[in-house]
Amino acid sequence: MQLLLQNLNASIIIVCIAIAFYPLFHYLTNSSKSRKGQKSPPEAGGAWPILGHLHLFRGSKLPHIALGELADKYGPAFTIRMGMQRVLVVSDWKLAKELSTNHDIHISSRPKFRATKHMGYNDTMLVLAPYGPFWRGIRKLISSELLSNRRLEQLKHIRVSEIETSIKDLYKVWTENKNSDPSGRVKVEMKKWFGDLTFNVLIRMVVGKRCFGTLAVGDEKEGRRCQKVIGDFVKFLGTFVPADALPFLGWLDIGGYEKAMKGVAKEMDSLAEEWLQEHRLKKEGMGGDEEDFMGAMLSRIEEIDLNGCSADTVIKSTCMVLISGGAETPMVILTWALSLIMNHPHVLKMAQEELDRVVGKERKVNESDIGHLMYLRAIVKETFRLYPGGPLGVSRIFTKDCTVSDFHVSKDTWLFFNVWKLQRDPQVWSSPLEFKPERFINCNKEIDVLGRDFELIPFGVGRRICPGITSALQILHLVLANVLHSFELSNISNEAIDMTEMAGLTNLKATPLEIFIAPRLSPNLY
Repeated sequence: MQLLLQNLNASIIIVCIAIAFYPLFHYLTNSSKSRKGQKSPPEAGGAWPILGHLHLFRGSKLPHIALGELADKYGPAFTIRMGMQRVLVVSDWKLAKELSTNHDIHISSRPKFRATKHMGYNDTMLVLAPYGPFWRGIRKLISSELLSNRRLEQLKHIRVSEIETSIKDLYKVWTENKNSDPSGRVKVEMKKWFGDLTFNVLIRMVVGKRCFGTLAVGDEKEGRRCQKVIGDFVKFLGTFVPADALPFLGWLDIGGYEKAMKGVAKEMDSLAEEWLQEHRLKKEGMGGDEEDFMGAMLSRIEEIDLNGCSADTVIKSTCMVLISGGAETPMVILTWALSLIMNHPHVLKMAQEELDRVVGKERKVNESDIGHLMYLRAIVKETFRLYPGGPLGVSRIFTKDCTVSDFHVSKDTWLFFNVWKLQRDPQVWSSPLEFKPERFINCNKEIDVLGRDFELIPFGVGRRICPGITSALQILHLVLANVLHSFELSNISNEAIDMTEMAGLTNLKATPLEIFIAPRLSPNLY
């Protein structure tokens, strides 16, 4: 969870209101302390009355970086107080492994936040739902109907055709503008291109539409509307609301965040409802169509323990979280990966030499080539290491008192895995702040991102690991390989591409990713 206290004025308002509740606050926080005689993890210094450590996150420094600096001072496991709530922050792979093996079932649930209540269909979205029969049922359905190896192979034509079409669209941009520069290079904005491509793949898989590009069969206006609402969803999902830490402020909406979240939720539900009704009409008219995931859910929803929720709510929430997570993560990682490559010309050269050696210039890249592109896959791993899609993962909560590395952690404590800090551990990685894909060719070549190696956990670990790892990696590798194979790439200036992170759930860079492109294959291959 990214913490966005926007300014000091809001903090002062909170303090003024909360002072009246201090006796209650003092009683509740003291009652939650570890049992007598049991050792607690160290608590970071500098806590304010009432607010705890919230003030540490109101400045320009991003939360995962601020918490990483606290880890340097207090160790790989320490606690902070977010108002009335105690939080354990873990920045060490050994502790992450211990938690995810010895206590996995006790850390597999989610805290209840205003964002998950308002935008997560009251905690029914898969990624936000508490651990239990409902979550297991939805997870099983997703794993079998959309994200199993069998199903991903059946849907292979979607990702392949979308990538081919998007490469052709990029080539078309070049042909239409090549005369504008004496060198024959054309400037393109790749972050938007990545976003449109990954969105098309996911929305076709989930609801059977294609919204962007020359072969779009849907409404581009509808696609932009969906992209905007998903962007707002991801942004507000990473927004901290004061009442999350100080529940007695629940009657206030300081900053207006909850009103904005409700607006996003309404727009998101409106889109999902339109798609659901379209699928119902299609099913009634054609006797059932399970080409996409929403169609499959309509047919199988009765098999799931809905925990009192309506079937429509579960279908809509599940489809929206699949589209948002499945499209957002590949777009974020592709943007970081290409930015890093462009800032390290030797990496670009080595990647293209590998592609020429394995694929050649007489045909296009296909999925069967990916297993032979060791350096390209190392680039993706190294990008995940330096810029994980969620630097603090998704918050968890202890559902039972636990002993972790001789420390007692009380039930209801929140848990943050500082993935960003954990994956830059100098005891694990040489030159941990440098972009060096070669590290995964040599001594670390066996380490992967599948949740088995705790030194590299961008998709999470344990029961709550992201179910879409295989799908995401297929898209990432194939898109990046096609871009590097199809085009000569160069920076638009002598300055390095801006790598400044932006506050939010994914911390994606705020600036556009503009580069020059020119074709490196014969015209008949586009």
